[in-house]
Amino acid sequence: MSGHFGRARYFALVDVEDNEIKDIEVIPVPFKEHGAEVVIVYGMGRRAMEYFNQLGITVVTGAYGKVGDVVKAFIEQVLEVDPYWKEKIEREKEKEGHCRH
Repeated sequence: MSGHFGRARYFALVDVEDNEIKDIEVIPVPFKEHGAEVVIVYGMGRRAMEYFNQLGITVVTGAYGKVGDVVKAFIEQVLEVDPYWKEKIEREKEKEGHCRH
């Protein structure tokens, strides 16, 4: 998983049927609508979350690990997420001098 949605160079579209991973397609950014129901990320900004929510797409933040492992854990409803993802990203931005506060 990329640490920040807006900086990801690729997205993995995972096709799940009957709680089984059927296909994984890696596509470069930007991407067009692919019929997604859920977006699983580590970090994502408010505007991106609102965009997906307006499309009826559920956003799960704080996910980390290998894509296949994350999707499997999500399917099995045992996905552990980092509840402090936003604070960690803000600290990284401050270290890099990108914080707008």
